[in-house]
Amino acid sequence: MKSLEHEIAKLNADLANLPSEVKETFRRSIEDLSAMNLIEKSIQVGDKFPDFSLLNKENKYIELGELLIKGKVIVAFFRGSWCPYCNLELRALQEKLPYFKEYGVSLLAISPQMPRYNNQISGELALDFELLFDEDNLLANNCGISFELQDYAISSYDQLGINLSGYNGNENNRLPVPAVFVIEGDYTISYRFMDVNYMNRLNVEELIAQL
Repeated sequence: MKSLEHEIAKLNADLANLPSEVKETFRRSIEDLSAMNLIEKSIQVGDKFPDFSLLNKENKYIELGELLIKGKVIVAFFRGSWCPYCNLELRALQEKLPYFKEYGVSLLAISPQMPRYNNQISGELALDFELLFDEDNLLANNCGISFELQDYAISSYDQLGINLSGYNGNENNRLPVPAVFVIEGDYTISYRFMDVNYMNRLNVEELIAQL
């Protein structure tokens, strides 16, 4: 697989033909998110990551504490399987999964979409790591990375066939900012990548260097 950066550049070129009003809505949405200072207000390197127990795609609970007994944990928040940028990132993480296992690191991807959609995208992308259901974005909210999609942006999502209520099983239109954390055995965050512009994603090689 080509680098995540290359794949994103290709996706950006493919999406250049979106209606101008949709592209303007997305630009405005990202700009408004930047003004919320979520990066500064969210949990930081050196903070303790909130403990959690979340359902996987088979409706079994996965507990952070149990995984931390075995080694470090990578937590990657993604918006949903409807997001092509998130799917590219999930594929890039899957490609590097042998490296994570070599370091004794567990990889978890977390989103607000219901388990059946996690199960679907896991099969489509041949993912061999856990995808967890953060119901109503409660964990993302505890991490300070959750936001409510602006009313003016919802119609553009609908225009593209993205019904957040259908994916997430609620009516609040909340999403996580895409973010990746490395969590040490004592719950301390030793690495974080976060960007309110969902088109920007982490450098996976940089992530590996932190392990």
